[in-house]
Amino acid sequence: MPPSPITRAEISRSRLVENFQRLRSLARSNTNDERCDLLAVVKADAYGHGLALCAPWLAEAGAKWLGVTSVEEGVAVRRLCPQACILVMRGLLRCEVEELFDAQLAPTIWDIEHLDWLAEAAQHRAFAAESIPVHLELDTGMTRQGLSLAAEEFAAFLNSLRAIPSLKLDGIYTHFASPEMLDAEQNRQQWAAFEQAVEQIVAAGFHPQWLHAGNSSSVLGQQVAEPLATLATKLSARCMMRTGIALYGYASHFIGEQAAMAETARASLEPVLTWKTAIASLRTIEAGRCIGYNATFVAPKKMRLALLPVGYADGLNRKLSNRGHVLVRGMTAPIVGRISMDLTVADVSHLPEAMIGEEVVMLGEQNGQRVTADDHARWAETIPYEILCAVSARVPRVACE
Repeated sequence: MPPSPITRAEISRSRLVENFQRLRSLARSNTNDERCDLLAVVKADAYGHGLALCAPWLAEAGAKWLGVTSVEEGVAVRRLCPQACILVMRGLLRCEVEELFDAQLAPTIWDIEHLDWLAEAAQHRAFAAESIPVHLELDTGMTRQGLSLAAEEFAAFLNSLRAIPSLKLDGIYTHFASPEMLDAEQNRQQWAAFEQAVEQIVAAGFHPQWLHAGNSSSVLGQQVAEPLATLATKLSARCMMRTGIALYGYASHFIGEQAAMAETARASLEPVLTWKTAIASLRTIEAGRCIGYNATFVAPKKMRLALLPVGYADGLNRKLSNRGHVLVRGMTAPIVGRISMDLTVADVSHLPEAMIGEEVVMLGEQNGQRVTADDHARWAETIPYEILCAVSARVPRVACE
């Protein structure tokens, strides 16, 4: 077996599977429906964790549905997971339709142009009636993507869809703008709009198999689960909940009267990714020496410094310069000086035993101590999603138990 690369992201299969099973159990408990499915979102290279590892692990763990951004991602997942149902969540471009059909992906639609492109391609391929499953996204208030609920546009789209027998409305869904804000009036307004629109669609003669809404915060926060299940039962459909970042051990912090329960569920998740490197060089400097570009750090005293072969080209956010820390021998070692493209300097003055080749943890756990994507996000004034997705492709993803 070849040695592990010096800088690597170790991806835990057991933690990913445990998170999935915990979230699926939570979704089923909150909907009071043992048939409720969980759509596992693996877009953006599984939130930076490695699609080639995570998609098959999730499918083997029982994830029937996998969510991707684009047809390109969907094609990659199809090669890995031949039996999975794969939802393309971004919507379509005309140039993607043929590949979508070839890979048997379920597209998200909301524009009449989507219908035109799909119908044209289906006609050329001589598909049987109602053979192409599509999921309709409704814009209930996020104003990003999805079918407008304005009366004329809504009716025109349904009329166009009804006129294309080769398309089957397999699912209807929406996305909430503030799901972690449990008392937000916008959530109530979005749900009311979704419920009314779905009932209108069913009254118009459509029979979707799936209704789904929300994201990781919706699963953990629980508020949408019961009304979603009730609506699905009423309309003889099945409910499904979607989860992305929670699969990988993270989620937004909750706000509201019921936040404590949601935070407890959030805290039960385990981070799947551990980002490691090793000390490449050690040196001792005297007080007054400058460290890194633009002399943003001046040594206040004699210091022992560790050079780490990782930088912003690997995805280490530059805003962690002089703010973040890494773990060495289970102790925090502050980042000093500016993070550069390929190199970072850490202060190990308090660790005289630290040696060249010693393991350093950028994200993850070491000897009972932990540094998380939440920590990086706080230091960089961003969100953990960005921290995880930014770990670059030149950092190898290595499977571990």
